[in-house]
Amino acid sequence: MLYPKTIEQKLGFDKLRERLKEACISPLGVSYVEKIRFSDNFSMVEKLVSQTAEMKKILEIGENFPSQNYLDVTTSLHSVTIEGMVLTQSEFSDIKVSLQTILLCLRFFANQEAEAFPLLGEYAKQINVDKAITDAIDKVIDDRGQVRDTASTELARIRRQLISEQSGIRKKLDSMLRAAKSSGWVGEDVSLTVRNGRMVIPVAAEHKRKLKGFIHDESSTGQTVFIEPTDVFESNNEIRELEYEERREINRILLQLTNQIRPYAPDLLRAYKFLGLMDYLRAKAKLAIEMQAINPPFFNKQFVNWRNAKHPLLHLSFRKQGKTVVPLNIELQEKERILIVSGPNAGGKSVSLKTVGLIQYMFQCGLLVPMEEGSSMGFFQNIFIDIGDEQSLENDLSTYSSHLTNMRHFLSLANKKTLFLIDEFGTGTEPGLGGAI
Repeated sequence: MLYPKTIEQKLGFDKLRERLKEACISPLGVSYVEKIRFSDNFSMVEKLVSQTAEMKKILEIGENFPSQNYLDVTTSLHSVTIEGMVLTQSEFSDIKVSLQTILLCLRFFANQEAEAFPLLGEYAKQINVDKAITDAIDKVIDDRGQVRDTASTELARIRRQLISEQSGIRKKLDSMLRAAKSSGWVGEDVSLTVRNGRMVIPVAAEHKRKLKGFIHDESSTGQTVFIEPTDVFESNNEIRELEYEERREINRILLQLTNQIRPYAPDLLRAYKFLGLMDYLRAKAKLAIEMQAINPPFFNKQFVNWRNAKHPLLHLSFRKQGKTVVPLNIELQEKERILIVSGPNAGGKSVSLKTVGLIQYMFQCGLLVPMEEGSSMGFFQNIFIDIGDEQSLENDLSTYSSHLTNMRHFLSLANKKTLFLIDEFGTGTEPGLGGAI
């Protein structure tokens, strides 16, 4: 249990969440970041933190782990399951390059010793991308994301004929353009262009009646008109018809390919879930390296034993400025489980409290923590904090009434497995009573 509802904002975890989103390559990873939640399940926390530690190890030893084309094609894959749906050329292109990334990830773990990355290696073994899928897509889609000429005999024939017709019409138009230039109907720097999908000659408006043909367009100033000469009208029609044929054939090929991959959709969706996890773990590992964070020993007991722990956000901010954070050494255990911190204003008391809360919170969200070796982490089912002014005009609460409301919650719900942090409880009342409290 967490208290209050705004605990993430009060501790600053919302800013760490944003940093993780920025470190992700794709929406797949971002969706995992959005689902981060504090866990009171010891085994789950241990697994999440260990996965992050394995990815951090991969990045630190400089292994060649994929870092591109983490594309989210899950919407396309869900539509594949609907009979009669056809994926587009660009959708298949995205699937092709992102499947290559997935296969590179799987190949990476397959080439490692089993004990090197036990959790991620075991997960990778559960992912199956059938070679029939990649072969079928590669046969149709080239490396530029276009449908290959060789995707079908009919498509190859249409494209050959299209090239032949385009070449013939260009020769005719080049000849007409040269004649128009020599007659002074067009400028010397004018070249052939396309309007409404048809090849035309740009002609000066005053000479438009000297070249027989159909006017498709004119320039914004009206000084130039774009004419399709009568002599190439039929050839342009033939090209347009061939383009329609090409489009129909491509659609038929893509429909056939969509039908081919439909039975594999469930396996592919699992593979992209894996790809999203890899992106998410890379983001967590990169943040851990930036924070100089570690995976300390983790025990299912309520204690704090940290060496040179640093406030994560301050540490990141100060590093950019060339400054260093004053580290925190703190120990709480079964016999000495309550610590009262006193000192002057601006002495770092509130920062220390937030450091304890944020580090424990982020660890139980599956992140590595900025502290030194020799530290160890305890486990708490609840984190309750009373930090900052919760004065509310809406609820008619003064600053002090807000503290009392929080204390009532603490007293009612706290147990031996609760980490509670109280900052300046006496604030908001008169000095005598506040000091006594």
